[in-house]
Amino acid sequence: MAINWYHYASPVTFYPLAGRLAPWFAAIAALLAAAGLWIGFGLAPTDATQGEAYRIIFIHVPAAWMSMFLYVVMAFWAAVGLVFNTRLSSMMATAIAPTGALMTFIALWSGA
Repeated sequence: MAINWYHYASPVTFYPLAGRLAPWFAAIAALLAAAGLWIGFGLAPTDATQGEAYRIIFIHVPAAWMSMFLYVVMAFWAAVGLVFNTRLSSMMATAIAPTGALMTFIALWSGA
């Protein structure tokens, strides 16, 4: 049985699915974020030369990579929206922009 992916290209069919899956993804993201922060700030050993100050890399580097990744994903969805003229693709690109801006802010703030 093949899945018809174009079925979910319409906001009318995508929104109910996204509404059911969003709480599950939010819970998984919260658990993984808490585990990552605990490993980075609690279990990682102290650096011999920099001491505790090096731990900023556990926030700065992932935020910088995530911001770059989100802008690439945003460009992908914008291109898909232009090529296939689907509203959902343009909506996805618009929805990703605030998260990319937040990650950029975190990377710039922690890098200063």
